[in-house]
Amino acid sequence: MARLLVQVEGLTEEAFVSGMLRDHLLASGFSDVGARIIGNARLRLQRGGIRPWPSARKDIINHLKEDTGCIATTMVDYYGLPSSGNGAWPGREKATLLSSEQRAQCVEEAMLSDVAAGMGDARRFVPFVLMQLDLRTCP
Repeated sequence: MARLLVQVEGLTEEAFVSGMLRDHLLASGFSDVGARIIGNARLRLQRGGIRPWPSARKDIINHLKEDTGCIATTMVDYYGLPSSGNGAWPGREKATLLSSEQRAQCVEEAMLSDVAAGMGDARRFVPFVLMQLDLRTCP
């Protein structure tokens, strides 16, 4: 089976993929599972937080083009994604008008469409956007 690269926004997500998800995904049939921080955050002074979409998009497309045996996904927090300006993530502004159940899917579909437009084919890209659970609203 293919290798899986999870593009993450920071060290916490990178550690989660490497420490918690990797073995499960390997047992599910992937030949290798790795995590990489979007935008090479190791070179930034402040490592946390998500990169602007153009930077993340470039990383995703470049990796998919360079490694044709890889499937790429993301693990990014919806609430941390810029919704306006030059760094806005696709679908993020529109998603604010939707119910909380529809927001992640809206952004994921827009990301997929944008990567497909940049590559001509995005079958190996499976975007994933996390929706945080607000524990204050739980019974």
